[in-house]
Amino acid sequence: MRISARNQLKGKIVAIDHGVTTTHVKIDVGGNVITAAITKTSADELGLAVGKMATAIVKASDVMVGVD
Repeated sequence: MRISARNQLKGKIVAIDHGVTTTHVKIDVGGNVITAAITKTSADELGLAVGKMATAIVKASDVMVGVD
């Protein structure tokens, strides 16, 4: 896969929660879990499954920073 987004985080799918129209996919990336909200149709077409490797791709015009 070739894509222009530079923020590509490879990991393993640890949970998939299907809603009526939206699916939440949790990907463990080096001990941190990223949750992606995608359409149920896209999740089905990608053949997502717990334990399968996947890449979280982040494309954003803004990056927010927070501190405690």
